[in-house]
Amino acid sequence: MADFIHVGFGNMVNAAHIDAVVAPDGAPVKRIVQTAKENGTAIDASSGRRTRSVIFLENGRVVLSALMPETIAGRAMGRTAEGSEWEPSREEDFSSDEKGEQDE
Repeated sequence: MADFIHVGFGNMVNAAHIDAVVAPDGAPVKRIVQTAKENGTAIDASSGRRTRSVIFLENGRVVLSALMPETIAGRAMGRTAEGSEWEPSREEDFSSDEKGEQDE
């Protein structure tokens, strides 16, 4: 059975297909994300929020998430034998987002 990881705003990714989770700050990652958007292989799971992590999948797709890479990695590593339920982290509580900044 597939083990899914919550990547924010009700979106899930199959943990078995994740190759890497990285921050989007570096120029090489930005170029990869732009190329993926142009090729149609980018999946934006950030719901219009600032992209805080980029998830690379086995099939070459790129998932953009509003959660920090550490949060996603912790969820991937924190799986137990009997499964686990995700709980919204503080990062997902955007109700107090004062500026309402959104990433393109």
